[in-house]
Amino acid sequence: MKFHRLAPVLSALALALAAPVQAQTAPCTPSKWGANDQIGALNNITPANVLDATKLVRRGKSIRMGIETNSKTPAYAPRTFSLTVLSPGQENGVSLGATKTNYNDDIIMGWVGIGSQLDGLGHIGTANVYYNCNKAGDFVTAGGLKKLGIEQVPAIATRGVILDMVGLMGKDPVPEGTAFNRKEIDAAIARQGIKPIGKGDVVIFYTGWTKLIGKDDKRYGSVEPGLGVDGARYLTSLNVAMVGSDTWGLEVIPFEVPTNVFHVHQILLQETGTYILENVNAEEAVKDKVYEGLFTLGPSRITGAVQAIINPIFIY
Repeated sequence: MKFHRLAPVLSALALALAAPVQAQTAPCTPSKWGANDQIGALNNITPANVLDATKLVRRGKSIRMGIETNSKTPAYAPRTFSLTVLSPGQENGVSLGATKTNYNDDIIMGWVGIGSQLDGLGHIGTANVYYNCNKAGDFVTAGGLKKLGIEQVPAIATRGVILDMVGLMGKDPVPEGTAFNRKEIDAAIARQGIKPIGKGDVVIFYTGWTKLIGKDDKRYGSVEPGLGVDGARYLTSLNVAMVGSDTWGLEVIPFEVPTNVFHVHQILLQETGTYILENVNAEEAVKDKVYEGLFTLGPSRITGAVQAIINPIFIY
C-alpha cells in the first residue's frame, strides 16, 4: 500500500518547528459536566433526542455509512493496515473431529485510524493537555489510555443531519481547500428545507470526496474540503454531539491558517469534547434527498483505545 504524506501539513509543521521555542501555558477547558466526565458532548444526547429521532424514520430504510477498510485504503502516514486469515490446525486439508469441522480466524495488523473511524477524546490535545484538563503524562501509556478511552463511549442514537455540500456548491467533489463555516452551514440547512441543527445532533458533511479513493489516492489523502474554525465554533455553540464528513480528516486542508495544524480537531475534541467521524459516507441518503434521520453507532469497546473503526447506520 502506498501512503501519501500531507505536503500542506508537513509544510506547516516545518514552519512551526522553525519558529523560536517559547514557554507555553497549557490550555485547560474544564468540562461543564464535571471533573470526572469522560464522554464530552455525548452528554447532550438525552432520551428525548432518541425519541424525536425515531419519528424521522418514515421509509424504513437503513444505510451503511462506513466505507470498506483494506490494505489499499489511503491513510494518514505512517498508518498501515493488513489482514491475515488463518485456519489453525487444519493445514494440508485437515478437518476437526468426526464432523470434519473447519473454521477460519483473522488477525488485523495495523492502525485503527484507517477508513471509517471515530476519533475519541484522547486523540488530539494542545500542548499535551487533552479534554477536561487531562495531562498526557497522567493518562497516556503505550498499553492504552487510562482515561478517555473508546470503551467509555455510550450507545449512540440521535438525530443525524446531513449537509449536502455538493448540492450547495454545485461541484462534485467539492474542491480541496473549501472551508465550511457558519455561512455555508446555514445555507445548506436553508437549501435542504430542514429544521435547524440542535442540541445532541450528529452533523455529517457530504462532499463527494470518497469518490477519489482508488482513482486519485494522492489527491484524496493530501488535501480536502472541510470544516473551518468558524464552522467548528458555530457547531459546538449549538451543542452538537458529533461532527463528521466523507473525508479522511474532516477539517479543511490546506488549513485556513497554514501554521495552525489540525486546529479544528483541537476545538472539537480537546476544547469541547465533540467527537469526530471520518470517512463517513452519506451519498445514498443524499441521492434519496433525505437529510435527517436516526443516526446510530455502537463502537467496539476496546479498553484504552484512542480511535475505533466504525460503520454507522442511518435510518430514515
